[in-house]
Amino acid sequence: MNEQKPKNQPHEEAPKNIMGEPEAPVSTWKKVLSKRWVYPAAYVAAAAIILTLVWVYQDAGRKPMESTPASVTDTVQLPDDEIVRDNTPEKADVQKTANTEDLIWPVANVSEVSIVKPFYEKEGSAEDHQAAMVEYKDTFTPNTGIDLAREDDKPFEVKAALAGKVTRVEEHPLLGYVVEITHADNLKTVYESLADVKVKQGAEVKQGDSIANAGRNEMEKDLGNHVHFAVYENGELVNPVTVLPKN
Repeated sequence: MNEQKPKNQPHEEAPKNIMGEPEAPVSTWKKVLSKRWVYPAAYVAAAAIILTLVWVYQDAGRKPMESTPASVTDTVQLPDDEIVRDNTPEKADVQKTANTEDLIWPVANVSEVSIVKPFYEKEGSAEDHQAAMVEYKDTFTPNTGIDLAREDDKPFEVKAALAGKVTRVEEHPLLGYVVEITHADNLKTVYESLADVKVKQGAEVKQGDSIANAGRNEMEKDLGNHVHFAVYENGELVNPVTVLPKN
C-alpha cells in the first residue's frame, strides 16, 4: 500500500533568486581587501609617492640658485673703445685716465725755463741744423731731444712728463745721471744731465712726480745746469715740442 505524504508537509526551500537570475559571485576587490597585507602595502606606497613629490619639488627650487653663478662668467661683447681688462670701477677709471693722459713739460714751472738747444729735424733748414748740433771735442752730433735751462743757470726740479715705470737709472760718463721712464701706448721719455735723482729703477711714477734736479754733464758742458729731454714713440725719436703743450 502506497504511503501518501501529508498534504500539509512543507516543501524544501529552493535558493532565492531574483527574476530567475543566478546568485552574484563574491567581489574580487572584497577578496583582495580581505587580505591582511593589503593596507600596510598601500601605506608604504603612498608614503613613497609623497617622498618622491617632495624631493622633486625641492630639486626644482634649487636649480635656479645653482645656475646663478654661471651667469656671472658670461662674456659681454663691448665696442673696442670700451673694452677694459678689469671690470672693477676703480681700475677701469685708472685705465681710461692713462689712455687719455697727455704729456706735460718735465719741469715744475714752464715759465722759468727755455729751450737752449732744439731737437734736430731732418727736414729743417741749414740754420736749424746748425742750432741743433751738439759739439764735443770737435765732433758734432744731432741733438736727440730738447735741452731746457733757466736764464740764471740755477738748478730746477725735473718732473715725470707722463705716468709710467722707471726702466733705467744710471750715471753716464758724458751724459750725467740718466732716467728712462716707459709709458703706455709704446711711449718712452728720457731725462739726461740730472742731479739728485729721487727715483729707482722699477718704481712706478705718476705724471708730475719729482724725479730729480737739473744738473750738468760733460757732453753739453757749455749749457750749464739743464735737463736734456727726449721722447720715443714706437722706438723712434720724435720732436718733444710736437707732443708737449704749447706755452
